[in-house]
Amino acid sequence: MRYASIPFNHNQLGWPAGEHCFTPQPMLREDITADWVIVGAGFAGIAFARRLAEINPDLKIIIVDAHSTRESASARNSGFVIGLPHNIGSSTAELKKANAYRNLLQEGIRQLEQVISQHHLHCDWEQVGKYHCQAERGSDRILKEYASQLDLMDEPWQMSDSEELYLKLGTRFYSKGIYTPGCVLVNPAQLIAGLKHSLPENIQRFDNTPVLGIRYGSMAEVLTPFGIIKTPKVMLATNALSPELRPGLSRQAAMATFASITDPLTDEQLATLPLMQSWGLTPVNAIAGATFRFTSDRRFLIRQHVIPALSGQVNAAQTWQATQLHQRLFHKVYPTLGSVKITHTWSGTISVTRNSAPEWGMLNKFICTASGCNGAGVSKQTVAGSLLADFMMKQDNPYIADMLSLGKASFMPPSPALDIGIKLSLMKECYLGRKEV
Repeated sequence: MRYASIPFNHNQLGWPAGEHCFTPQPMLREDITADWVIVGAGFAGIAFARRLAEINPDLKIIIVDAHSTRESASARNSGFVIGLPHNIGSSTAELKKANAYRNLLQEGIRQLEQVISQHHLHCDWEQVGKYHCQAERGSDRILKEYASQLDLMDEPWQMSDSEELYLKLGTRFYSKGIYTPGCVLVNPAQLIAGLKHSLPENIQRFDNTPVLGIRYGSMAEVLTPFGIIKTPKVMLATNALSPELRPGLSRQAAMATFASITDPLTDEQLATLPLMQSWGLTPVNAIAGATFRFTSDRRFLIRQHVIPALSGQVNAAQTWQATQLHQRLFHKVYPTLGSVKITHTWSGTISVTRNSAPEWGMLNKFICTASGCNGAGVSKQTVAGSLLADFMMKQDNPYIADMLSLGKASFMPPSPALDIGIKLSLMKECYLGRKEV
């Protein structure tokens, strides 16, 4: 039997920890049975488990994760809870799909707000919107297209020039930007830890329990290093990680993105900038450009640099290279803050599909999945997980139609063709966006 690869990031995230971030659950050390086993304790897996328990509190539900909450891909997120699709399109079909996508993202935000309010979770949740910015001068075609597409969706937006952006962001690096109000900024490590900690009592959690494989017979047998779980149903919430667990054709691939965070700015450093509130910024070119945040505790976050990570492995040399890139980029964007130092650089994996559609639904008679996040992980995976529970338990929910309207992820070729294709695609995007960094 071929055992599944186990994701590993040779770095530590820098988000300030919450009260639950360092309280891992025990490791599974015996053979047990369950009504449902959920592999992966990220936003999709936790949302699926919570909704499953709400529908039927008598179910025995088990969540296993290869690591602890603090080390998970969800905790390594940059904390943008997106309420609008990144790419809208202008045709009737594209607009219909964009509206469905928007409905789903906003329902994901609503679900998160409900849990946060109910359980009084502390995660620096701030509904402050975001800026979508370009650095290149003289060409604003992409922003104009984005503005026209927002108009088609009846979404509010505001264009800002370089001087206006300076007053909001403290830098003149960007020539223009569009502000939209429908985005929430959050500390993702605190959020995912709080969501996991507040799960119903009929959900049992095991950390540091990687799934090595799944055997099929009259029931599924989920294999872990020190115990086997027998169950009639498995939900895979691993996105593109451990592809050996997913039956059928390959439809998604894992990419690693890197983020860095600085020390909190001193009063003297802050005095060199305009008076700023918390803000988030995404670039017009998501691959070449840089995502920035200024947090409520006066830190800067920089996310830039994407590499293939088909086995979920990121080593220390790759992290060091990303740190050097981020430090140079930060000083380019904020030249007056030369004394500000990066304290942590870390990687996180995202799942990409060839046609941007999710992999959602049944994979075989034992396994279902909500995966293929394509970079909009927090809100999208939350609603994808909860809707999958409704779908599997035959609950009537109008958002299921929106989910199905996004289509199915298309087939991806195996390695080495996939590796070559991804590298060429990244090289192309970096060349096209070379003026954005």
